[in-house]
Amino acid sequence: DPARLFQHNAWDNVEWSEEQEASARSKVQENSSQLLPQDKQEEYEVNAKRYWDDFYKIHENGFFKDRHWLFTEFPELAPNRSSSQNGDSLHEFNNKEEPTSEGLGRCENGHCSLETRTECQLSPSKGRAGGCTQEHRELNHRHGEFPGAAASYRVLEVGCGAGNTVFPILQTNNDPGLFVYCCDFSTTAVDLVQNNAEYDSSRCFAFVHDLCNDQSPFPMPEESLDIVILIFVLSAILPEKMQCIVTRLSRLLRPGGMILLRDYGRYDLAQLRFKKGQCLSENFYVRGDGTRVYFFTQDELDHLFTTAGLEKVQNLVDRRLQVNRGKQMTMYRVWIQCKYCKPGPPQ
Repeated sequence: DPARLFQHNAWDNVEWSEEQEASARSKVQENSSQLLPQDKQEEYEVNAKRYWDDFYKIHENGFFKDRHWLFTEFPELAPNRSSSQNGDSLHEFNNKEEPTSEGLGRCENGHCSLETRTECQLSPSKGRAGGCTQEHRELNHRHGEFPGAAASYRVLEVGCGAGNTVFPILQTNNDPGLFVYCCDFSTTAVDLVQNNAEYDSSRCFAFVHDLCNDQSPFPMPEESLDIVILIFVLSAILPEKMQCIVTRLSRLLRPGGMILLRDYGRYDLAQLRFKKGQCLSENFYVRGDGTRVYFFTQDELDHLFTTAGLEKVQNLVDRRLQVNRGKQMTMYRVWIQCKYCKPGPPQ
């Protein structure tokens, strides 16, 4: 009922008309009609770490709100985690707890709250995470010597930013067997996590990591994780590198372990707001601050995960209508939420 539109801050399960879908498609065709030259695209790839470091130097830990909605959408992270994993919630997502940037988007200059921002590709760090050689780490792995080795439930968040997912998990889940790993492309972001008063090295290990470098070792062995979290992260990576990354992350999971993802869907407001000259390739854009973002379909994500040998538990589109009652504005957001499981009985 259009007369009730501004009675709430947000509406879930919003159905789009054919006209709205066609209009969104037309806007994307328009803003992607002029691709950036190849040398500029390569420059954004080479300097990706610097752009994310600059972002966190400017905003520190003040850009995102803590994601307390995590435990509604992903009960696997809660203290009394569900083993049924039926994956049907999605619509109890608490809009008030949603990160500011993911809720409102950002302007094209990259620094005000218009488009979203939690995506991190990840980059190498000399001397971090123990400074061991890969051979030394692999030897330690074989002997069960790695951070969190004694834990009974291990979670890795990729692209942790300033810790807006990690700290709600540590605060909410007091399971003594829990251990949380978190990594980010940005050295500045990892410093923010490690210097947070809530950081507890007995329950958490934060490290800088380059996902795009398949020679960059993880601090834990393969088949040791119960959960890998990807929240607005995969979309920041060069599309042609996504499959290799998902496949490598899947190898870290135990049989029965899961990847949990929430990311941008095709025709989200953030995609429609891009101007000509910001498109790198089909559905892949650069913001004014140099960071990049891709907008997915369900089928694209399903292909990435199933090619990596994982099985679908959940793959849903969250079409939400957010409203600004003061300005009488409407904002149509499109996110995709996925859960994919590694075959085999839990170890």
